[in-house]
Amino acid sequence: MSSERYDIVIVGGGSAGCALANRLSADPSTSVLVLEAGRSDYKIDPFIHMPAALPFPIGSRLYDWKYETDPEPDLKNRRVFHARGKVLGGSSSINGMIFQRGNPLDYERWAREPGLEDWDYLHCLPYFKKMENCLAGADDWRGGDGPLKLERGPATNPLFDAFFQAATQAGYPLTDDVNGYRQEGFAKFDRNVYRGRRLSAARAYLHPVRDRKNLTVKTLAFVTGVRFDGTRAVGVDYERGRRRHSVEAGEVILCGGAINTPQLLQLSGVGDQALLSKHGIDVVHHLPGVGENLQDHLEVYIQYASKQPVSIAPGLRWRMRPKIAYDWLFHRSGLGATNHFEGGGFARSNEDVDYPNLMFHFLPVAIRYDGSAPTKGHGYQVHIGPMYADTRGWVRIKSKDPRQHPSMRFNYLSTATDRKEWVEAIRVARDILNQPAFEPYNDGELSPGPSVQTDEEILDWVRADAETALHPSCTAKMGIDEMSVVDPATMKVHGTEGLRVVDASVFPYVTNGNIYAPVMMVAEKAADLIAGDTPLPPADVPYYRYRDGTPLHPPGDRRNHEEPA
Repeated sequence: MSSERYDIVIVGGGSAGCALANRLSADPSTSVLVLEAGRSDYKIDPFIHMPAALPFPIGSRLYDWKYETDPEPDLKNRRVFHARGKVLGGSSSINGMIFQRGNPLDYERWAREPGLEDWDYLHCLPYFKKMENCLAGADDWRGGDGPLKLERGPATNPLFDAFFQAATQAGYPLTDDVNGYRQEGFAKFDRNVYRGRRLSAARAYLHPVRDRKNLTVKTLAFVTGVRFDGTRAVGVDYERGRRRHSVEAGEVILCGGAINTPQLLQLSGVGDQALLSKHGIDVVHHLPGVGENLQDHLEVYIQYASKQPVSIAPGLRWRMRPKIAYDWLFHRSGLGATNHFEGGGFARSNEDVDYPNLMFHFLPVAIRYDGSAPTKGHGYQVHIGPMYADTRGWVRIKSKDPRQHPSMRFNYLSTATDRKEWVEAIRVARDILNQPAFEPYNDGELSPGPSVQTDEEILDWVRADAETALHPSCTAKMGIDEMSVVDPATMKVHGTEGLRVVDASVFPYVTNGNIYAPVMMVAEKAADLIAGDTPLPPADVPYYRYRDGTPLHPPGDRRNHEEPA
């Protein structure tokens, strides 16, 4: 067994790991090792770098961990497939490239938890801005010189125009920027796409600094456990090239995500004592919150047939694939150069919620992630689901074997609130899609179809048809209560030394939207906390609050805005 030593060992070369590797290796006196279990994101790999190719790596053993839940009791005991990136860049190399920060009030909710006062929106905003290069324009809310170049979706298909107009006809506002002053409303979306290519965390943060002498990146390096001296983490063991390796570390930072991180903690002796003892694992520190508090977003597709031949369906047929490849390879243009999730919005489904609890992604085609379509003709769809359900699940090891996937259950639809908001979500989506703006196109609902009308029929369809939105989080939450795992001031794992966690598992609550942007924000802020640098001062800007009568538009903004009559 070979042995090496580094000041910092980062376990996981995914979204957070890439950002930390960049920021922490900026100090040339600090040696940093990144261990990624998956393969490299080779420049010549179109399945990663072509935005429209995203269905190909999802479900492939070459790119995807291919997790699966235990039978979900409230989804007819279905097992729900969960894609997680097993490649440099992690899930940012296989995801839908939708960039959503979440709502400012998400972070106010975080800050209400004991110990998280410095994780409110105004403390987080400077880190969102630090990482962004918003090509639509920087302002008080958006960054302009960060490593993440963000292109705004063009949304030029006439079906997008109909969707935005229909939203206003249904009583919902438009907004200039769902990541800016006001999230609530409908707009073109920011995407991690730049000049027709996916801009993953690896491309944005890691590859530009790979030549640093103090930074080492090893792919195909599967970490099997954290080694401890007492309660101090002193290194990790990993397998690479059919050989076992050991590396000593001044600090170990786990960045494996909300599934792998709690699994590795439990395998290494940090977790609930009863669970560890059951599997014959020596307890380093009893920490019952490890793997608990699992959260996610569930979604469905509501699909309609189109009277007019305006969808992108013909261009996606197999006989058109050579043209898509040619246009993308030689011109970085055409249907291959976009993720197609170019617009959508956020809305409240009832007056009891303080900020949007529904997210919409609109597509000018009726198609599922696996490429199957309900019609050979033209169509369109929205992806819809509640954003902050009160369901909670867990991730728990099944054995001492690090290669065996853990037991995982989200308990989707297990609460009355979740079921109520699901019924509301479907009704809101249908209301928008049946407004006059869609009359020239609306040729009838394909899915779930007109036979699904009552509350129970809607829920029964959701139980049978819903898929994960791929936002697992919160399994090693920050906080200071007895079920917390990570110290919010240092990112250290409670009860240990030399061990930290930085990824989606540290969220106390899942955010309202896709989770890539919040993960990167957490990594940026954590880099300062770990390096001992003074955190960026909180921002001093207003943001929209529905309850207190905050103006729909920023003070002093003189731009024209479309609002519902």
